Amino acid sequence: MEQKKPKALVVDVNMGYGHQRTAYPLRGLAPKGRVINANAYEGIEPADKKIWETTRKFYEAISNFKRVPLIGDFCFGVFNQFQKILEFYPKRDLSKPNFSVKQIYKTLKKNWGKHLIEKLKDLSEAYSPVKPLPFLTTFFTSAYMAEYFNYPGEIYCVVCDADIARIWAPLHPHISRIKYFCPNHRTCARLELYGVKKENIFLTGYPLPSENIGTEEMEILKKDLENRLLNLDPKRLYFSRYSSLVRKYLGYLPSQSSHPLTLMFAIGGAGAQKEIAIKVVKSLRRRISRGEIKIILVAGIKDFVRDYFLEKLKFLGLKNSKQVEILYAEKIDEYFKKFNQHLRTTDILWTKPSELSFYTALGLPIIISPSIGSQENFNREWLLYHHSGKIQGNPDFTDEWLFDFLERGEFADMAMHGFIEAEKLGIFKIEKIITQNNE
Repeated sequence: MEQKKPKALVVDVNMGYGHQRTAYPLRGLAPKGRVINANAYEGIEPADKKIWETTRKFYEAISNFKRVPLIGDFCFGVFNQFQKILEFYPKRDLSKPNFSVKQIYKTLKKNWGKHLIEKLKDLSEAYSPVKPLPFLTTFFTSAYMAEYFNYPGEIYCVVCDADIARIWAPLHPHISRIKYFCPNHRTCARLELYGVKKENIFLTGYPLPSENIGTEEMEILKKDLENRLLNLDPKRLYFSRYSSLVRKYLGYLPSQSSHPLTLMFAIGGAGAQKEIAIKVVKSLRRRISRGEIKIILVAGIKDFVRDYFLEKLKFLGLKNSKQVEILYAEKIDEYFKKFNQHLRTTDILWTKPSELSFYTALGLPIIISPSIGSQENFNREWLLYHHSGKIQGNPDFTDEWLFDFLERGEFADMAMHGFIEAEKLGIFKIEKIITQNNE
């Protein structure tokens, strides 16, 4: 990546993949392209790290425990009440802080995060002694830390869900100087209900990776979508009905796709739902062996997920198949780089409705596995609203319903809905706003 003059300090947290994946496309704004982990930076205070680690381990444990029959759902339901998103209508004042927000600020009073902000003040001064670099984070708690401990520059927070709970707005939202970049209209409206000043809310769209978009002309995105549509509409049923729409946005399609039909199954950061992925592979085993479909199993940076996949593929006789690939990396940046590269030749993305829901804007139809948490329920509804996602059928019979759906051209329809209706240029809009506001 070509190093430019730094425009912001970019801060995330390594709790699951969501907040780090959101920060990764924005790394070009940061000094030396480096994103800072609020909970794992070099020299972090032991007391601060302990608080972060307790929170992360609890979330990962409860996400996995959810799979335990009966009691798992009950325990997760109790936890989910603390992150529950209230009904949007009727519109009303929701600015009163809830228990979760109060607890964060109670911990800030004990100087949680002060060390981080002091270090970032020094880093900003080293790179921009005249005017402080903006503080850009993908997690609400680090935004609260910046404001509470008086970070001198602008403070921005990137929202990474289609709807959000009260915990995303600070203790006193009416007087807060935190500014928000929102992925959709609902989160903008929700922040207003939470008391955030309208002038501090920007509708930008989610920051998708530039390597999957290209410039603002979207030349890479369009090229990839052209090849994808050929695989998603094998009988040309969708194209026969909507050829004029396709040509309006993409022009004429190539004669054949650059890659075989490819399904990617993405596992979340806690490693949940890996069993579903293997059920899918088992159902598709014959088609995989015949070369009719390629499967990418995303293990991320979790070696136990990679090892689980290897064991199950060996049992299924597919360990050495060129039609099944495990996407794994030891480092998070390496994983995101590989993931984005593989997305370019992915035709269908199967995932729980996490931040990856917004990747439908790349023209990716999404098969939605069960959600984990209140915010993912709303991400699922957002996908269904845009007709770019489909709730998974029975994984044991994927071989049947997936190809029925494919042959009717319905995945092609979903791909075009995602491309046309979802915001694609968030990364460029965020950079422009930060640059303009810091001149």
